[in-house]
Amino acid sequence: MKVNNKWLPLVGLLFSHHILLAQVQPDSTNRYPASRQATNAVDEKEFANPSVIGMGKGKGVIVNYEWQPDFGITSTSPQENIGNKQGEVRRNNKFDLKLYAPIFNNPHFKMVAGFNYAFEEFNFEYPLPPEYAFYNNIEDRNLKSISGQLIMLRPINEKNFYVVRAKGELNGDYNSKQVAVSDYLKTTVEFLYGWKVSPAYSYGFGAQLGYALGRRRIYPAFLYNRTFNPKWGIEAILPANADVRYNQSERSLWFAGFSVDGASYNINVRNIGIPELETLELRRSEIRGRVRWEREIYDFLWFGVEAGYRQNLNFNAFEKEANDGFFFAKKEDPVIENKLKGAALFNVEIFLVPPRRFLKQ
Repeated sequence: MKVNNKWLPLVGLLFSHHILLAQVQPDSTNRYPASRQATNAVDEKEFANPSVIGMGKGKGVIVNYEWQPDFGITSTSPQENIGNKQGEVRRNNKFDLKLYAPIFNNPHFKMVAGFNYAFEEFNFEYPLPPEYAFYNNIEDRNLKSISGQLIMLRPINEKNFYVVRAKGELNGDYNSKQVAVSDYLKTTVEFLYGWKVSPAYSYGFGAQLGYALGRRRIYPAFLYNRTFNPKWGIEAILPANADVRYNQSERSLWFAGFSVDGASYNINVRNIGIPELETLELRRSEIRGRVRWEREIYDFLWFGVEAGYRQNLNFNAFEKEANDGFFFAKKEDPVIENKLKGAALFNVEIFLVPPRRFLKQ
């Protein structure tokens, strides 16, 4: 099963990259094409879970690299000292490392711990006559994210389950001497309640309290996982993302669909045009369509390649976020509003899955 980190504005989103579902699914013994296995799954009356037959295996270690080349940027600001500018981004690179390990694994309760280290950078086309302070501040700047999370699956019975995830992350351009937890820490709590209709069909409803679109809000979501036959299925958390899955073989899967990706970073700025302004919060969200292929290299080692097109939704810079109580952040106008042109995207991934000998035990 693929792991994607994707969200849709206006209605909201839940569960970064299907990670929550991918990591808590049971051993993939109930998979097409063997119809006998599906029959056995019904006979055994396993406790409910969100996965369905035909999905890929849960991922334990993931190394991911993404590249978006050559796209334009237009920046405007109500502050005269900052000004307006048009430029060209030569490339946007993203690197992501994820690690997952089971803590508890029994029929009634499963818990997985996760660690994530990621960074992305923007390289601009120079020279920029005249240069623009905002571009200079994020040029070659590693925008980092370090996070830890706990993912819990609680089967209630053969038909119902719920999943909870708690996550804390430090997002910004910091280094080890600059980290201030109060400035960079963002927390997210997610909950999903679901129904396992059959080994090939599950659905559920949930919500997230977090920073899906930059500001702290509650976002709803609808889970829909269904395998129609030995070759075709759908995996979706609507309206955040949806994929049509094609099982070419047990060792090769194709996906096609849409998703939304987003991030929020606190960055230190210099010579931005306002002397008292030292920190900005950069919020990015984008919608993308893509095609992805996942293929086994050897037993527990897989790779994935992805190509698609990205359309920007938000890449604005704000003053440090102001909280309005525990749940929400106050709405504010951006210090700099940026519009990014659409761009092609390319993604390559290597990941580890449980060896077959473990799944057969």
